[in-house]
Amino acid sequence: MRPDFERNGGLIRVIAQDAVTYEVLMDAFMSEEAFDETMRTGRVVYYSRSRMRIWRKGEESGHVQLVRSIRINCNRDALLILVEQVGLAACHDGYRSCYYREITDDGWKVISERVFDPQVVYGKKGT
Repeated sequence: MRPDFERNGGLIRVIAQDAVTYEVLMDAFMSEEAFDETMRTGRVVYYSRSRMRIWRKGEESGHVQLVRSIRINCNRDALLILVEQVGLAACHDGYRSCYYREITDDGWKVISERVFDPQVVYGKKGT
């Protein structure tokens, strides 16, 4: 069984979750080419909508994701990938998880520690 890439214009949603702690690290998109490379290499590969190309997680930062399990939803249009996060973080802003903010009565609050400086890693400031 393969994901249904046709349903959403050739891309499917992917959620990356730590295989040990079950912390949700990030979500992104995957094309059929990215899926095939992920299956072939055991390293998670995404499709960058902003760059309009394959994005090999960690190609700039070295913070790669190794596949431990891949699960598919009932519609076959989204994946949950349990990963071993190699390196400090999954988030380009320098946090372990992209979900480092929480809504409070006073607005959004950062609830995690930054583990690397995106200026040093990417040569630009994170958002």
